[in-house]
Amino acid sequence: MINDIKSDAKSRMEKSFEALGHAFAKIRTGRAHPSILDTVRVDYYGSEVPISQVANITIEDARTLVVTPWEKPIVGEVEKAIMKSDLGLNPASAGDVIRVPMPPLTEETRRGYTKQARAEAEQAKVAVRNIRRDALADVKDLLKEKEITEDDDRRAGDDIQKLTDDIVKRIDQLLREKEADLMEV
Repeated sequence: MINDIKSDAKSRMEKSFEALGHAFAKIRTGRAHPSILDTVRVDYYGSEVPISQVANITIEDARTLVVTPWEKPIVGEVEKAIMKSDLGLNPASAGDVIRVPMPPLTEETRRGYTKQARAEAEQAKVAVRNIRRDALADVKDLLKEKEITEDDDRRAGDDIQKLTDDIVKRIDQLLREKEADLMEV
């Protein structure tokens, strides 16, 4: 029973860590990366779909993405969607290919992205702490129902705390790497 609670908490904490990785991938650095366009949605025959479902996104060089829509008639729609997104990108279409140059980051935008990264990391830590709280509450319920001993309760609490500390340490490490990446000129 305690092992089930611990394994559930571990898997949920790992998911929070993975979600942070995905959130960090969306925070752009000076380099081009296809995941930057993950939030862009394109009007495709009356419905909003992610850009990845209507176009192929590749990296041309360190500062340029190439978006190749699968259908020629939607080139304009894809270009409009990239412009309307709050990413600050200015795409340029050449026939059926759209080039998206990444503007160099100013010191001010770097600081803003760093602040955003810290906020994402803090949200991940809060999620991990909430998972810890839920797991400890489940263990306490088992103790109240006399299904485990106080020693088991204390041991489980220590294990859950170690797991939480480990994940928080990994979150901090990921944040340090992202901040270094963002502040790199």
